[in-house]
Amino acid sequence: MTSRAVFITGTDTGIGKTWVAQAIMYALKSRGLNVSGMKPVASGGINIGNSLKNEDALLIQAQCSTKQPYEWVNPYVFAEPVAPHIAAQKTGIHIALETITGAYVNLANSSDFVVVEGVGGWRVPLSGQQSTIDMVRALNLPVLLVIGMRLGCINHALLTAESIRADGIPLRGLVFNGAETGYTHQDETMQTLVRSINVPVLGSLPHMTSCDIAMLAAHLDVTLLLS
Repeated sequence: MTSRAVFITGTDTGIGKTWVAQAIMYALKSRGLNVSGMKPVASGGINIGNSLKNEDALLIQAQCSTKQPYEWVNPYVFAEPVAPHIAAQKTGIHIALETITGAYVNLANSSDFVVVEGVGGWRVPLSGQQSTIDMVRALNLPVLLVIGMRLGCINHALLTAESIRADGIPLRGLVFNGAETGYTHQDETMQTLVRSINVPVLGSLPHMTSCDIAMLAAHLDVTLLLS
């Protein structure tokens, strides 16, 4: 695993991790890097050509510098949009870390940088014994925390950052994402979190009703990820 990489987690589900992952990939490609993306586990799939696929994973696959096999980008996809350990139990599928690390190695061997997006928040179970934390440890990746700017995000962000550090995982930086319109005191919220968490900020993304990857990428400074 010689490729540079980062794992993207969030303060909750639905706060823009996939948009951030795509924007980071776009920004890194703009610097001339060969970039791949990965969403190891995804809940919520659609049938495309007699194959179950996840829409977020397809977006990440499309953002790769070169066409990567879907099974490398998204080794595990479940039809029902529920917690992955519940979906896996209901379908009789075991989420094996060895399968995920194998797919990651394939991507890393063909890329300069790999962006890996998690599922849900930081402590999402993958089985009765393993969780997102075990996956990140197996991949040996630093973490980027996406904070959805909305009421309650200070508590969620502080708890998530505390948990990442308590688990012994390097927290590389933060991205603030305008998850909701009309959220007041956003600047004060960001200042509070920067002071409390004390890691660099890659950027603050505006609220958007539709995704413009190039515009989002322009709000990010990916220099930190290349150091």
